[in-house]
Amino acid sequence: MPTETQLCTFFLGQLFFGIEVEKVQEIIRYQEMTRVPLAPPVVGGLINLRGQIVTAIDLRRRLDLNESPYSDNYASRPTDKLPLNVIVRTSDETVSLLVDEIGDVLEVDRDDFESPPDTFTSKVRQLIRGAYKLKDRLLLFLDVDKVVDFAANH
Repeated sequence: MPTETQLCTFFLGQLFFGIEVEKVQEIIRYQEMTRVPLAPPVVGGLINLRGQIVTAIDLRRRLDLNESPYSDNYASRPTDKLPLNVIVRTSDETVSLLVDEIGDVLEVDRDDFESPPDTFTSKVRQLIRGAYKLKDRLLLFLDVDKVVDFAANH
């Protein structure tokens, strides 16, 4: 088992998250979304990715963070306040994770890995594999498969 893992990083407010680079298909700017009536609140909408319809998951809502800044009218927002789309692939589907800001690809060492902080609710805690202590911040390692499987946990 390798001692280092590469993570694609991003921000939701002040929180710093990472997911496996292998699961990331691409990162794109904000795409206009079509709302889905009766969908769970974690579904931001549907986007058209070169002819493929992709579900956009509002990661702030999925992680029970403060009210999503994405939930209001996008057309009236300045472009620097629009979410970015991290397009991820799971074994079943391709989905978009709506994030505030993209970070870098970081290589993290298994020795710096710890279990998820106790401060998270049990619902959120099951979505986080653990955390890496970096020099200046904590990097939360998301379990992408569990994040996109919101039907099972909702």
